[in-house]
Amino acid sequence: MPAIEITELTKRYGDVTALDSLSLSVPEGTVFGFLGPNGAGKSTTINVLTDFIRPTSGSVSVLGFDAQTDSIAVRERTGVLLEGYDIYENLTGREHLEHAIAMKRADDDPDELLARVDLEDAGDREAGGYSKGMRQRLAIAAAVIGDPELLILDEPSTGLDPNGARRLREIVREESERGATVFFSSHILDEVEAVCDSVGILLDGRLVTEGTVTELRDELAAETTLTVTVERTPQSVLADLRGIDGVATVSASGSRIVVECRGGETKLAVLERIHRSDAGFVDFTTEEPSIQEIFSRYTTESGGRHADDTPVLQRVGGDPT
Repeated sequence: MPAIEITELTKRYGDVTALDSLSLSVPEGTVFGFLGPNGAGKSTTINVLTDFIRPTSGSVSVLGFDAQTDSIAVRERTGVLLEGYDIYENLTGREHLEHAIAMKRADDDPDELLARVDLEDAGDREAGGYSKGMRQRLAIAAAVIGDPELLILDEPSTGLDPNGARRLREIVREESERGATVFFSSHILDEVEAVCDSVGILLDGRLVTEGTVTELRDELAAETTLTVTVERTPQSVLADLRGIDGVATVSASGSRIVVECRGGETKLAVLERIHRSDAGFVDFTTEEPSIQEIFSRYTTESGGRHADDTPVLQRVGGDPT
């Protein structure tokens, strides 16, 4: 059973369509990265999942429950960190967590939660004096109360310093390892690549593509940079490499041959060709396209296509959320 099943979800605000027949399935026990430019509809999707807004049409199932008619059952099993999380100025960090534990009818230890997000020394301070990053850590601690089956994290890195971001990644991995599903929406693309099993990219209220980062690279035929260190760079070898199917460019500088190519078989063919030549093979490195490059390709006019094969156009403007 999928942890999240979205079918033909549409949400309109007057004449603005925030979500346009969105369909998406997130398997149980996975960490799913939900990406998209500002105004793509990510916040609207999350607000429908958590029943803060109602869809215009379509259906949403969360942990086997209807997100609208069974919203209480969904909330009992879900930990949520929404963008713009606020605090009670006069409550301490510990009191915030004690209140959240009581609301969840859980038995978590607030001190253990504070320690988990590196706030043990600030637990007795009023949260009104917390920095933005400390407030975000507190929100992360509240989200994991009760060992939720599903974690919905909307821009969880907001305000976090590098140590806080690292701790967040560790917590996401820990939650995944115990069997939770994590729905992770973030603009920090390197972070998404570091923790997510698969990603979906939203554009203009529709799902452009989904899969692992490797699958998205393959789908785009994105080029890999292969740098081969050799003893010499004869022109005949360079010309030979340019004739290999899947090779885009070949250049040489000193003792290095740099090849832009597509696909694993092409990389192997390049390496074998150099190894058999008189260039004197020494070593090689590869550089795969980053998640930023993939995201850019899918969210501009030159990259990606919708699931129904409609060309993707660059988003202009934004939805109300």
